[in-house]
Amino acid sequence: MLHMSEIHPPRLPEPDRPWMMRTYAGHSDAKRSNELYRGNLEKGQTGLSVAFDLPTQTGYDPDHELARGEVGKVGVSIAHVGDMRTLLAGIPLDHMNTSMTINATAAWLLALYIVAAEEQGVPQDKLQGTTQNDILKEYLSRGTYAFPPGPSLRLIADTIAYTVEHVPRWNPINICSYHLQEAGATPVQEIAYSMSNAIAVLDAVRERVPPALMSSVFGRISFFVNAGVRFIEEHAKLRAMSQLWEELGRERYGVEDEKHRRFRYGVQVNSLGLTEAQPENNVYRIALEALAVTLGRSARARAIQLPAWNEALGLPRPWDQQWSLRLQQVLAYETDLLEYPDVFEGSKVMEGLVAELVDGSRAEMQRIAELGGAVRAVGYMKAGLVESHRERWRRIEARELTIVGMNRFTTTEPSPLTADADGGILVVDPEVEAEQRHALADWRSHRDQAAVAAALNDLARAARDDAENIMPATIAAARAGATTGEWAQTLRDVFGEYRAPTGVGEAAAVSSEDVSDLRDEIDAISEMLGRRLKFLVGKPGLDGHSNGAEQIAVRARDAGMDVVYEGIRLTPAQIANSAAQEGVHVVGLSILSGSHAELIPSVLAALREAGVGDVPVVVGGIIPEADAAALREAGVAAVYTPKDWDLNRMMRDIIRLVAERHGASTAAPA
Repeated sequence: MLHMSEIHPPRLPEPDRPWMMRTYAGHSDAKRSNELYRGNLEKGQTGLSVAFDLPTQTGYDPDHELARGEVGKVGVSIAHVGDMRTLLAGIPLDHMNTSMTINATAAWLLALYIVAAEEQGVPQDKLQGTTQNDILKEYLSRGTYAFPPGPSLRLIADTIAYTVEHVPRWNPINICSYHLQEAGATPVQEIAYSMSNAIAVLDAVRERVPPALMSSVFGRISFFVNAGVRFIEEHAKLRAMSQLWEELGRERYGVEDEKHRRFRYGVQVNSLGLTEAQPENNVYRIALEALAVTLGRSARARAIQLPAWNEALGLPRPWDQQWSLRLQQVLAYETDLLEYPDVFEGSKVMEGLVAELVDGSRAEMQRIAELGGAVRAVGYMKAGLVESHRERWRRIEARELTIVGMNRFTTTEPSPLTADADGGILVVDPEVEAEQRHALADWRSHRDQAAVAAALNDLARAARDDAENIMPATIAAARAGATTGEWAQTLRDVFGEYRAPTGVGEAAAVSSEDVSDLRDEIDAISEMLGRRLKFLVGKPGLDGHSNGAEQIAVRARDAGMDVVYEGIRLTPAQIANSAAQEGVHVVGLSILSGSHAELIPSVLAALREAGVGDVPVVVGGIIPEADAAALREAGVAAVYTPKDWDLNRMMRDIIRLVAERHGASTAAPA
């Protein structure tokens, strides 16, 4: 009689190969980022993951008004094929697997990559990698959209259709649940919204490729997921996604090839849970979150990039990125993780969790389908995310959800990790923006202007013809020397502009004794003012991380303020004009991209020019203390960073500032 261990051996005959190890990296310009990439590869990184700056992500050149302060801050500035050539110098693209975190301008950056590879002598059918290219989640969470949903979906479909035929080893899209969780999604919302997103994309592609290619299309779709610190539930989420994806391929799209139905995903673990307070704790969080995507063999990630411990403070240094890479290497090469079959197979707990998530996700997917699909349901999903994030923050404030070092166990020793002059982060050279503007002007002066104009005219013609794939004209424009901003502006002229819903108005009101007390205080000061206290929440520049601004706006509304919040991507002049026209009593600015030193003084100057320079200004963002002191010296009334998690205290600060400004005899308590 055979022993159970002979039927189901506890170990694999040979250990599995490790997943692809990446570090999400890039800053300043192409030359500096190339040096960083080559250093990371020498340390054992097995794939590239390129971070682009916000102007590149949203389709603006470094000399555009909206690019001010943003050039090279959260990623590398890529304005044309010359920049891409420099970025990839010395990196053999016939052997490299490159992930590019780019969405609105994904078709353009892929075109630049293809042309740069051509110059290396590498044909496009040999290229391997991924363009994130998920625009629907940009309207819901990240905010780096450039065009309206319909044309954006057409652009994605064209990219997928082109790559399946001409760049067959490329993943043309990551359906991106990662940013949904960052915006507050529950596991059910993360699954349902991302699957509904995938359906919208696949349905759009189905109209643009022959039926025989749909199996290959389905097989090239990958996901980019998030893994939070509740790593058992997070692993169940991935098994649930795998089950639903397999069903979707088989039942909706008739995919018969089992390999094409396989759920393929890369991951970056949760940045939402990283804290500025006691940031050394983030190392443990990152390690635990990595277990969610590595422990279970049948739902293991194909590629992993881990954030650095200090990303809640600012831009990581090469040493910080090395630390995260070493964590992956310890997991893969020192532990016995890769030696066993699926350790969760047969677990009643895991089976129950997966069933619960699958059932909840199916119900939510049905609701989205009833609303007309993911594109039409953007407003519904955005409101759902704002509400889920509001509830999460309520639980943090009530200490129902423990965040170690932030709302519990806050007694701490000073951290030697943040004791240096730069506060433990990389500070981008402020001269980078001027250098990039100068380099852009030089590029334009030496190119064939007639060839560029002809290529952009052809791009516009292709964009107007919905039956034509836009990728060939995009590649031709890249080859001719057009810039990122010129490509995007050509398409904006055809497709139009768009402003996504904020979800703030639909979020449910929070109810607590503390908020009730706030309402009384705001009623009192409003009576003194002669009208309702009015608060403008603004996001200058290109930073699309609006989660914090949305929660501030929701809490101010719940507390009884009259709130003006127009969403993301505003110029200083637009903010100042709104402040003047709306007659606001206080202005709140949110910037998480590191551009505060340039943008906040510009807003203060614009407010003075608009005649409302005496309105108190408060600022929130990832702001080092040295910068915070400079902002206060420049006239900012208060500065908040991620360690300031008590929204009600912020509301009381705002009441006090307005009371002081208007000479109230009894100011609200601080």
